[in-house]
Amino acid sequence: MNGISRPHPAQVPTLTEIIEEQVQPPALQPARPPLSLDALPVLGEVVSPPPEQQPPTTQPQSVPSAVTEAQLAHRVLSDVQRQIDSMLEFRLKEAMAPLLARHTEAIARDLRDELNRTLKDVVARSVAQELAKLRQR
Repeated sequence: MNGISRPHPAQVPTLTEIIEEQVQPPALQPARPPLSLDALPVLGEVVSPPPEQQPPTTQPQSVPSAVTEAQLAHRVLSDVQRQIDSMLEFRLKEAMAPLLARHTEAIARDLRDELNRTLKDVVARSVAQELAKLRQR
């Protein structure tokens, strides 16, 4: 079927003995002494990592003053137009596919019928010409 030969079930090795594994429990570690109350942070304290370990905070970036309202509007309109174009193209393809398939089938059917009529005419003319040649002899 797929080119891989599988062994016959009689050739497959089976486990006939149950082997119990000798499991040794892990060595017990000495118990840690309980934490003292002095080691726990008090609720009033601020517990935070040092400043070098804190992730940098990002400040909102201001829009450069060189960008005018008209440029911003143009940029937004072009982005929206691109999205509308891609959505329109998708919808048109989606709507046109069944329509094109139906018309393609109709054209193929019409071409077959026309070819059939043409072949019948050609064969009929050829037979008539051959019969005319035979009658002349």
